[in-house]
Amino acid sequence: MTTTTPTPDPLAPTPDPLAPAMLGPVSLRNRVIKSATFEGATPDALVTDRLIEYHTAVGRGGVGMTTVAYIAVAPEGRTERGQVYWRPEALPGLRRLTDAVHATGAKVSAQIGHAGPVANSRSNGLPSISPSVRFNPMAMAFDRAATHADIRRVVDAHGQAAASAREVGFDAVEVHLGHTYLAGSFLSPKVNRRKDEYGGSLTNRADFPRRILAAVKEAVGDDIAVIAKLNMTDGVPGGFDLEESIPFAQMLEADGHLDALELTGGSSLLNPMYLFRGDVPLSAMADAQPPFLRLGMKMFGRFLFHHYPYQPLYFRDLALQFRRELSMPLILLGGVTDLDGMQTAMSDGFEYVAMARALLREPDLINQIQRDHATRSACTHCNLCAASIFTGTHCPLDAEGTTALVNAGTRPVAA
Repeated sequence: MTTTTPTPDPLAPTPDPLAPAMLGPVSLRNRVIKSATFEGATPDALVTDRLIEYHTAVGRGGVGMTTVAYIAVAPEGRTERGQVYWRPEALPGLRRLTDAVHATGAKVSAQIGHAGPVANSRSNGLPSISPSVRFNPMAMAFDRAATHADIRRVVDAHGQAAASAREVGFDAVEVHLGHTYLAGSFLSPKVNRRKDEYGGSLTNRADFPRRILAAVKEAVGDDIAVIAKLNMTDGVPGGFDLEESIPFAQMLEADGHLDALELTGGSSLLNPMYLFRGDVPLSAMADAQPPFLRLGMKMFGRFLFHHYPYQPLYFRDLALQFRRELSMPLILLGGVTDLDGMQTAMSDGFEYVAMARALLREPDLINQIQRDHATRSACTHCNLCAASIFTGTHCPLDAEGTTALVNAGTRPVAA
């Protein structure tokens, strides 16, 4: 593919990350997005008071937009049975959630997708699908290869999910193309071993996720923003990496279905700590697993959960390679914890920044930074929050915040 590298305008002013900005058709009060982190707050796969409090806390805390993660487009596309999935019973609660977030002055996005090989068929009670037949250690069963009918069904389900998101008041949808979920697994040559028109070349492997984005854009038009979350690299040999992820991003830019691209990395299936960086609380993560997985994780988890030292803006160098090759708006994720990091991202040409763990530690961090520009996050990058996802995602070091979430309860929100 022949591309023209965009030339930055040296005279263009660097945006203020704390000032209002547009994301597609959506007006944000600042350029800070709470990125999608599984909340663990929906035991019946329905919105709860706890889920609403989780997102209104960061809304009150000053973010421009918060992202609800992760709402599956099909029941077998959940990573576990407690995740919300798009169906009529879920819509009233989702409307309550969007109304509550809007009351804080923030906007709200719905992350939509299909977990594919990251889904747990044992938990869901439904067979998992993958590009190719593969053993799923979470379920201790084999994923079946997605059929052409599955592919058409999942594409249509993304469009229907996006339309439902618009109807219940979401300002944006974020389509999950990363972390070796179903769309990302089709992109990965390590996982996608198909011999048909959906396997082999990058063009073939890219067809399914491109169809998904086309369906989403057709469903919502210009009414709400459309974002995609894309791996720059899976972080594993033989996986999806820069030599293919940059050309794929250029395909997405040419397709014209996106208002922004959020850049991430790592694989929930093959190398999850590549995304997080920092400490690896293996014992705590193992203790949160069902008994049949606990021992195996303690014995063999060190081979999957690799240690990557934390550093601020740890995805910056990878993301700059995308910035040089793309003109579309980009969201920088990874190690954004203070105003200095936000301003560096803006100077580099990124339009928005995404934050996760720092906001789990301090939901009001953006308000603190607005008041005192020298504020530094209290997050220690211990990653104990990653071990809390099955009991309600929170920062275990923040006793006050944990108590507030527990008191909010996990009762489904009444229609």
